[in-house]
Amino acid sequence: MHIRFDVPADPAYPGRVAAALSSVRLRKYGYIGAVLAAVGVIGFAVSRGVAWGDRISSLCVVLIVAGLLSMLYSPWVRWRARRRSGRYAVEGAYDITDDNIMMRSGSESGGIAWDGVAQVRDTPEFWIVYVGRMPATVIPRRLMSAEDAETLRAFMTKRGLLQRR
Repeated sequence: MHIRFDVPADPAYPGRVAAALSSVRLRKYGYIGAVLAAVGVIGFAVSRGVAWGDRISSLCVVLIVAGLLSMLYSPWVRWRARRRSGRYAVEGAYDITDDNIMMRSGSESGGIAWDGVAQVRDTPEFWIVYVGRMPATVIPRRLMSAEDAETLRAFMTKRGLLQRR
């Protein structure tokens, strides 16, 4: 297998990559926030019905606010990543073989050996490549030909790397 494709200097592309990589790591804040907010709402409702409720109602309000802020943290980080990364738009390329994934962006290049890849997650726009437990890079499917995308999907599936969302 040898797949090569170029990445145009699109100002929106680095932001989409940053959002895809950060959403994986930030998803837990949404879950934690939902739990905090739910506990706060339940506690606040209970505090209205009991005599000693005045003592815990302020704690419940704090839990609700902390939960809402936690749920808003992930979208805020993605928005900042998109806004800041627009200035990093440079042309690049991917060169994917049976042995590794080589990426070039501007004057810099790097690679990841397939032997070091722990898993690949499928998102609507990218394949997110993990080295260990950390997302290391993305492979943009929309920039590849349909035949190359299917070849790469079959290769990753055969190696047991590709996992659905």
